[in-house]
Amino acid sequence: MQLSISGRHIDVTDALKAYVRNKMSRLQRHDDHITNVHVILSVNKLVQRAEATVHTNGAELFANADDTDLYAAIDALLDKLDRQVVKHKEKVHDHRVRSN
Repeated sequence: MQLSISGRHIDVTDALKAYVRNKMSRLQRHDDHITNVHVILSVNKLVQRAEATVHTNGAELFANADDTDLYAAIDALLDKLDRQVVKHKEKVHDHRVRSN
């Protein structure tokens, strides 16, 4: 899985990068076919936002989360992406089982 992290109006520190890498490894437990993940961290006045696009076989998943704390926004983002990845994997698996 190739992971790219960028920031808008924020300097992405090594601690933030390590935190995002650690959290994104949770996605790979559910689906081994994730090829590319692009995370954008941004700050707009008091709102911290985390956005991510996940490229996997047959789909491109997107999620975003807002919070006053950037780490909480990253956690919420990962919860959303986790649900989407599991749902996509079940959908693909069900489709393959039915076609046989």
